[in-house]
Amino acid sequence: MKKFLHKTYKFSNSWTGTIIIVLFVIFFIAQAFRIPSGSMKDSLLIGDHLFAKKFAYGIPMPHLPFIETSIMPWSDKLRLMDGEKPKRGDIVIFRYPGNIKQHFVKRCVALPDDELFLVDKNLYIHFHEGDEWIKNNFKNYEIIVFVGKLWVKNPYEKEHPGIHHDEKIIDDGQHPMEIFNFAPIRVNKDNYFMMGDNRDHSNDSRFWGAVPYDNIEGTPWFVYFSVDEKWEIRWDRVGKTPTDLEQPEHLNKAIEERKRLDKDDHGVY
Repeated sequence: MKKFLHKTYKFSNSWTGTIIIVLFVIFFIAQAFRIPSGSMKDSLLIGDHLFAKKFAYGIPMPHLPFIETSIMPWSDKLRLMDGEKPKRGDIVIFRYPGNIKQHFVKRCVALPDDELFLVDKNLYIHFHEGDEWIKNNFKNYEIIVFVGKLWVKNPYEKEHPGIHHDEKIIDDGQHPMEIFNFAPIRVNKDNYFMMGDNRDHSNDSRFWGAVPYDNIEGTPWFVYFSVDEKWEIRWDRVGKTPTDLEQPEHLNKAIEERKRLDKDDHGVY
């Protein structure tokens, strides 16, 4: 046993061993990502560098870092092994269906067979578990009746206070209609409807549809580095999980930063 451990230690110190260990970690355990846009403000900020938990939803097909080439280029599979599925309210890292080399980070708001629509920016969801389940689990939320079903209004905003709207974005014909109103749809099997917490500045499932399970890569684990637009390090965010960052002491700082930066911001990320 001592001999084996000694050989293993020596191998891990070699260039070959180091590369294999690093690739194993990146492929199956954790991978570094940077938040490049403001679609998840105030929960995650531009300049947050985080590790993604790659095994949270099964095992995605490993891709070589930076060039995003599959280790099995002859196959178009994006998933090596199935596992747990995203839950409502999870922040999810996934491959954008329009370009699988590009990663997006959004919040999962609807599961397969859930139904949803938007009216005046308000999100209404009929969860597939049915009316009785909705009555029992959303007693503190506004519920409406539409087409003979119960729909929960904005079901995530109390639990995830980073979700917000931009009062400057109004329905004046200058912005995409999907921000304001969205016709009722049912989420297809093995698909997940994703939306950014910065609701009026997010390029998400409202525009290009739900995300297939195979495209899902993982979930943010913790922030290992964070820097603002002035290249000043946000030390208070380092080491924090997404749940930590939803606490008032962090969220209030994020809101202040967003209000300062968003004065002239009318784009969709």
